[in-house]
Amino acid sequence: MPDDDAIRVLRRQIRAEIARDAGNLLRAGVPDRAAATSKTFRSLARICGAAPSADGPLVPRSLPRRELTQWIPKLAAMTDEELGELPGVSPSRAHQIVPGALVAEACMDIFDLEALEICPWALREGVILERLDQISVLG
Repeated sequence: MPDDDAIRVLRRQIRAEIARDAGNLLRAGVPDRAAATSKTFRSLARICGAAPSADGPLVPRSLPRRELTQWIPKLAAMTDEELGELPGVSPSRAHQIVPGALVAEACMDIFDLEALEICPWALREGVILERLDQISVLG
């Protein structure tokens, strides 16, 4: 469980990394929406009250900045075991929750987003769908 100083240092490093590339993206204008595709962000959305995966992939889910910001101090105070008991968090990924929360918070802050829309599919599913498209064209 990281202390306040460690969280502050990590938060600063994360923001610096994201801000380094944000300028290029923001030249086209401030986004009005953004999608998150990682399992960590899905877990964070679940912690913040999003529907469980058992409700199906087409149920709209989001990760609201306000709720996440309120959760970060609580998450940082928890052990990995406690994090692994939260809804949507698997014990094997518990160690990713606090850094993931800081990344999500920084993205929403830097890009001035109130929430991230949670996509039910990530890179792996995209690669599979792309391959299926190629097979159907060749088939």
